[in-house]
Amino acid sequence: MPHIDTLFTKMLDNEGSDLHLLEGEVPKIRIHGQLRRLKDHGVLDTGTIDRYLKEICAPQDWQKYLKNGDLDFACQLGDRARFRANYYFQHHGKAAVFRTIPNRILSLEELGLPPVLKKFARQISGLILVTGPTGSGKSTTLAALLNEINTTSSRYVLTIEEPIEFVHENRKSYFCQREVGKDTPSFQSALRSASRQNADVVLVGEMRDYETISLALSAAAMGKLVLGTLHTNSAVKTVDRIIDVFPSDEQWKARNMLADSLYGVCAQILLRRADGKGRVPANEVLVATQGLASSIRDGDTANIRNIIQSGKQLGMHLMDESIRTLLDRGLIDPHEAYMKAHDKERFKLFKNAGGSDTDE
Repeated sequence: MPHIDTLFTKMLDNEGSDLHLLEGEVPKIRIHGQLRRLKDHGVLDTGTIDRYLKEICAPQDWQKYLKNGDLDFACQLGDRARFRANYYFQHHGKAAVFRTIPNRILSLEELGLPPVLKKFARQISGLILVTGPTGSGKSTTLAALLNEINTTSSRYVLTIEEPIEFVHENRKSYFCQREVGKDTPSFQSALRSASRQNADVVLVGEMRDYETISLALSAAAMGKLVLGTLHTNSAVKTVDRIIDVFPSDEQWKARNMLADSLYGVCAQILLRRADGKGRVPANEVLVATQGLASSIRDGDTANIRNIIQSGKQLGMHLMDESIRTLLDRGLIDPHEAYMKAHDKERFKLFKNAGGSDTDE
């Protein structure tokens, strides 16, 4: 058994989401959003961290890491969990972060996600975006959406990931999961071939550059259902981000393509539960309407907030409304609500309600 498996086991036993290894530091695990030191483990010296990292990494990938200074891949702890690994270098030497990927894909209901996301999964074409900061559960939400598709309809689903995280079994739908760097040289290359592969649904693990976003919009315009992620924390910023990635002389075209193809946005953050038993998602939801398409074409993204506020009957709501609902239900404490709210003025009464982020 690899030595690092003992660290993975400790992380899972403590309901941790991430394992952080830095040369010259004690290993840390993130539990419900807070970093905690592994108290029974010493500082990682060069020999120890080399042993941990090399034993679960293919020799050719290890050489790639040493050459490029960065490496992404997935590994497995028996039938208990998968992990998304990122190796990198820092001031004191080698380092790595391992993100837990549960073996069982939770349903939308189990994750406490808005019921309107079931309508997202029933869409035949268009662009659906799940957005949020790193560690906000975007991949888990996307996996739940794909699982909903898999259990309710018969479609050919192509995923393009770096690395492959959740592994989907074929149920009603048929899955082809491609890993960038192994099965395909790039997101762009895989997206270009998606139409030739007759895919009904295409998951783009991360839409982070002009070419990937452009190809994703084109795929949606051709009648495919395209799901992707962005590191934005609201629906307005999501639309702005997509348009801004295009050169200025192409932004009019991007607005028209996005107006025609965007079906929905689910922005997401995770908040610590008041009872200390994990985290709970808060979401901002935007659903396509005629008014949304017009606002995107006209460059009036500021109007999107008004569209969300007037679209409650379609399942739309702003992030702060979701946070307030969680607070009123007692699922989060007032300080957490204030810290994560967009409009601090609305939650200012809760500013000094306590709360801390300690590294024990």
